[in-house]
Amino acid sequence: MTQTADASTAVSRPEPAGPWRKEWLDVVRAASGGLLFGVPLLYTMEVWWTGSRSQPPAMALVVVLLLIPVFVLNQTGGFRETPDHRVRDAVADTVEAVALGLVVTTVVLVLLREITTQTPLAAALGKVVYESIPFCLGIGVARLFLHGDRDGDDGDDGDDGAGPGDGRNARDDRGTGDEDDDDDDDTGRSRGTLADLGATSLGAVFIALSIAPTDEVPTLASAMTPAWLLVVVGASLLVSYAIVFVAGFTNQDERHAHRGIFQRPLTETIVSYLLALVMSLLLLWCFQRGFEPWTDVVTRVVVLGLPAAVGGAAGRLAI
Repeated sequence: MTQTADASTAVSRPEPAGPWRKEWLDVVRAASGGLLFGVPLLYTMEVWWTGSRSQPPAMALVVVLLLIPVFVLNQTGGFRETPDHRVRDAVADTVEAVALGLVVTTVVLVLLREITTQTPLAAALGKVVYESIPFCLGIGVARLFLHGDRDGDDGDDGDDGAGPGDGRNARDDRGTGDEDDDDDDDTGRSRGTLADLGATSLGAVFIALSIAPTDEVPTLASAMTPAWLLVVVGASLLVSYAIVFVAGFTNQDERHAHRGIFQRPLTETIVSYLLALVMSLLLLWCFQRGFEPWTDVVTRVVVLGLPAAVGGAAGRLAI
């Protein structure tokens, strides 16, 4: 039993990351935290208009004022594994966090085709600056999503202390030869799968509910081409995977070790995204956002599916 536990621990505890890999993981965590906070505001037409009308001095003032709360957050939270205790480190991470917020916001606005090659430079800058506010704040609190460290240290030092009823954290104990344990494992996997599906649905509805009835969805959908929709689908899958399996948030290593029905990383990501699309379709139907022709339905569902996928990932982190 000890050898089995040690082997399981060796699988679930990766080698310490090198400095470049660690920096990359911090960047992914920062971007994920920004997306969890900032995606809903991206679907707000009034913010687009405010950014388009803003003058450079106003934009610069917004960026300067944004540095203050991000600096405070970096000393208590931040996007790195440990908070910044030295002022110099907090200042450096504040500049990096705001820069990352601006970059991620630009990428998402381009993805939604709210910024294109035809968008005037001043209008594009204004949209990026105002839309980046929640992104930067989300980056500032990204670490607070962590429970334990990146090595998956959640207080389990190798004992198989998870009870058979603990479906979410049940281990796949192979080689025990105990049929009762196998039955308990199957029950735990089923419960874990159902918990993931339920959390994904609730998280997707929670984020997409305030977006589905608005005019922003059909407005954004009208600018999408079939090829661009595939880009949005790919980005939604990538974001969902990064939030749950790369950024180092709650129980990431536990999730990599799962062997449930849909609980392998790639399979879980795809199934959760499909479920987010279903929730998006139901919300659009509920708010009577138009179901003819069918091509418009598909486009609107995919557009709403991006924030729904982010919400679904957040829901899975919450359980």
